Amino acid sequence: MAKAKRNIFFCQNCGHEESKWLGQCPMCKEWNTFVEEKAASVKSGAVKAVQEAEVVSLNSVSTDEDERVKTGIEELDRVLGGGIVQGSLVLVGGDPGIGKSTLLLQVCQRLSDMDKKILYISGEESLKQIKLRANRMGDFKDTLSLLCETNLDLIRGAIERHKPQMAVIDSIQTMYSEEVASAPGSVSQVRESTNTLMQLAKGLNISVFIVGHVTKEGTVAGPRVLEHMVDTVLYFEGDRHASYRILRGVKNRFGSTNEIGVFEMRKSGLAEVENPSEFMLSGKPEHASGSVVACAMEGTRPMLMEIQALVCRSNFGMPRRTAAGLDYNRINLLMAVLEKRLGLLLSNYDAYVNIAGGIRLNEPAADLGIVMAIASSYKNKPVSEDTIVFGEVGLSGEIRAVTMPEQRVAEAKKLGFKTCIIPEVSMKSVGKVAGIEVIGVKSVNQAINYLVS
Repeated sequence: MAKAKRNIFFCQNCGHEESKWLGQCPMCKEWNTFVEEKAASVKSGAVKAVQEAEVVSLNSVSTDEDERVKTGIEELDRVLGGGIVQGSLVLVGGDPGIGKSTLLLQVCQRLSDMDKKILYISGEESLKQIKLRANRMGDFKDTLSLLCETNLDLIRGAIERHKPQMAVIDSIQTMYSEEVASAPGSVSQVRESTNTLMQLAKGLNISVFIVGHVTKEGTVAGPRVLEHMVDTVLYFEGDRHASYRILRGVKNRFGSTNEIGVFEMRKSGLAEVENPSEFMLSGKPEHASGSVVACAMEGTRPMLMEIQALVCRSNFGMPRRTAAGLDYNRINLLMAVLEKRLGLLLSNYDAYVNIAGGIRLNEPAADLGIVMAIASSYKNKPVSEDTIVFGEVGLSGEIRAVTMPEQRVAEAKKLGFKTCIIPEVSMKSVGKVAGIEVIGVKSVNQAINYLVS
């Protein structure tokens, strides 16, 4: 009697296969990542003829800078590294309702105005729903074609017949292949669908954008191997109830992964924010303690942001610490430095630290701004509104150097700040700047005595 076909267990993190469930993946060492899938049926037939692969030398491969296509959206082009590379596979992830489909439809609109052939494939919306969303953005040319389908074989045939210059798949979790015996959105289906789209992108030299759903942890749903297969991974961040959106490059084979793009959600779609610093500082309170402006670098772009701190006496034996947009452990470390090196008795006080606007920041250059905000709230003395600070704080209370101080000072001057507190070791590279007073400090004690004494 024939033995029944058994299911296969896949690791959602790395795609490793096992015949039985395991608590820990033997490849990536992650726990509780195995899911059960039906084994793919292997078709029996004639053995395919083996073709000889062509081998070429590295020097014979030519590269052309004109292969990048400008989308007309400068914020997106910056994150992509200068534009869309022909034959690339780009994954766009983000929370539901954050604006992934809106952004890609705007890209289709800009490229169709350049007479580029675009194919928008949707597995979640009908043609009327896409048309209603497109009516809010304006007019579209006939070079943009729509297809509502989830069958990957039909989609592949449509792309090979239509031969567009760019294709959008919305979303990868809705696509399925009949050769894989599992439900759409499963590990096997997502991996097989991405592999098929990758072959189409490389074989036909078509730029393909894939929309990916995210889990509650903020990562793209499906196997981790999905991010390894694509050329570029973009994440759309921000609170869906707020107006701003941040597009961040997590992986990019054709450019930097430190650049970000800032957008504002409006009725007509996503609008570019050309000056994010001014946007982040809008609504800053006047003469308020615990409010300090700091500067962070996002790639090659300096961004000014307001760091707020509220320090109040605790009514319980265990003081409360809360951090929004900053590393919680970093806040505790900097408060310990203030208590040890400056004698501020913060062990009996609650501390709430926040970055206005909801942006997340992990750069060490914000340490001095956090320290100044906490000290300002503790002493209830406001910091001058035309002053900006940046610098890394060490455990000994020293102020250490940060990268690109010249660009940070130039950004502060452009927005009208009069004083800039920087690490003294960076004074040599910055020098004297007309229109703004640059002050170097060696320690946290020196900085606090200057600002909130």
